[in-house]
Amino acid sequence: MSTHSGTVSRPAVVPDVDSLVSRYVTPGMHLHLAMTMARPNAMVYALARQFAGRGEFTVSTSATHTAMHALTMSGAVKHLITCFLGDTYPTPRPNPLYRDLVRGTPFSCELWSLLSFTQRLMAGATGLPYAVTSSLVGSDLERGLAADAPDARPDTGAKYLRVGEPAPGERPFALVERLRPDLTLVHGACADRRGNIVLVPPAGEGPWAAYAAEQGVIATVERIVPDDFVDAHPERVVIPGQRVIALCEAPLGAHPQSLRGLATGDDSGDLAGYRDDYVFLTELVERLATEDGAKEWYREWVEEPAGHAAYVRKLGAERRAELTLATQPLTPREPTAPPPLPATAEPVTRAERTVVLGARAIVERVTSGDYDTLLAGIGVSHLAAWLAAALLRERGIRVPVCAELGFYATDPEPGDVFLFSQLHATRSQQLGGIPEILGGMVSANPRCLGVLAAGEVDADGNVNTSLLADGRWLTGSGGANDIATSTDCLVLSTASPRKFVERVAYVTSPGTRVREVVSHFGRFRRTEDKAGTDAPGPFRLATWLPPGGDGPTRPEDAVATLTRWPVSSAGCTPEPEVTEAEIAWLRSLDPQGHYR
Repeated sequence: MSTHSGTVSRPAVVPDVDSLVSRYVTPGMHLHLAMTMARPNAMVYALARQFAGRGEFTVSTSATHTAMHALTMSGAVKHLITCFLGDTYPTPRPNPLYRDLVRGTPFSCELWSLLSFTQRLMAGATGLPYAVTSSLVGSDLERGLAADAPDARPDTGAKYLRVGEPAPGERPFALVERLRPDLTLVHGACADRRGNIVLVPPAGEGPWAAYAAEQGVIATVERIVPDDFVDAHPERVVIPGQRVIALCEAPLGAHPQSLRGLATGDDSGDLAGYRDDYVFLTELVERLATEDGAKEWYREWVEEPAGHAAYVRKLGAERRAELTLATQPLTPREPTAPPPLPATAEPVTRAERTVVLGARAIVERVTSGDYDTLLAGIGVSHLAAWLAAALLRERGIRVPVCAELGFYATDPEPGDVFLFSQLHATRSQQLGGIPEILGGMVSANPRCLGVLAAGEVDADGNVNTSLLADGRWLTGSGGANDIATSTDCLVLSTASPRKFVERVAYVTSPGTRVREVVSHFGRFRRTEDKAGTDAPGPFRLATWLPPGGDGPTRPEDAVATLTRWPVSSAGCTPEPEVTEAEIAWLRSLDPQGHYR
């Protein structure tokens, strides 16, 4: 950053995370928490400690989970701009902290989709007042951001503007106002003392928030490296030092989330990465399920550690060693081999039947030649996409499976069910970011098939993952709205009248591009398969798999008792029983049964 003498000053290098936060953050700021795979969680805990009850921050972050719950509980946030509030591991689910979000508790909230949120950062980073998006259109996210929305904030109207009628054959689009925080908080793999920061992909939102920040970046890194390292590897720098105000070292600064390792090639040795701490994340979900448990977790992990170093010591050497990821060699990985068939198998559950039927639907649509890419949304949907890719590979068909944070052509690590695991990153053909995947591989690719899960789905294919009729918050869009508004989709959900509703309480993702809805007892298809048109045909039950036990024995009874859909089951064809090979593949992907 330039001084009055015309020289360029180096960023400040401070001794610890709490000093970094106390020196450069002041109450009332708009803080952006950068969404890479390595979140700035050490700084999030420091913010919670130092500004509890008095921060009055506006915070923007594309996903609100994990360590962000600590900042929520601190009372330091006044207004949040985000795309997701809930938990992602062991399965995506609501978190009770946000149950009353629609009533302004624990803060006011502005809700976006993942791509439109990132596009706002890109506009801010490139000096433009607005970005163009085709996301949000036709959803309740759009209606919630309109200037005349019943609960609109006084300053909300200019943030979203629908633009006229599209040209024939083009999708409708809108302008979204740029996002320009005061400070962006980043956790990187390493940096030199000039402030040049190395981020290891998958990149998530990438560098855009660093360029969009009015004042610049404060950063933590696993290690500060010699300037010579950056001079020898300029291609690894994602955020240039000109953008950085101050930084400090914070080993395990993304914990309980992950960071990929890096071969440094210097005398200090390679920079080892670390996995997501699944034990910590599972305990976090369990303890935050009750008010007393949440208070005790906050006291133990936020208030009692005097700083980040004490937090790391509390984790213990054994846990830190278990989480360590060795730097990966640049050698090709062979796709996962078919698992052996089980000698005995537990009964197939409703969720597993849904996944298998979803995988079959994907296989049919890929082999028909209509699609060459799969976008896996988190939940039973990503298991179905993984299973379909494995079954297709046995037929000699390779279809890349993508995930929104930057994973392309992933062959998942067997036994690791988390969609965004660093182990899957190592088994991917490319690691990019949100713009490359939700933009290039989905929105701009007419041969991409989106695979989504649903909290509620109605007979028009509309999907709700946001808000129930009684006012309870679910999780939000994440990238689901971006997918559903731009490409053909399959939607998966076990069937019940609570999930297969006549009309969703909130349209997170509009249903015009939904071509098939898969349940545990069969697959619903459009009667004319005209998804994506202004008036796609209605659904009908196209295939039927009796649920067994004391469930319905006729397809029309299943539709009547397990859904609230007014659709026909006439002419549906039998769905083959789930095979041992299918269930063996599925359970090799999810051996712990998180999605059972």
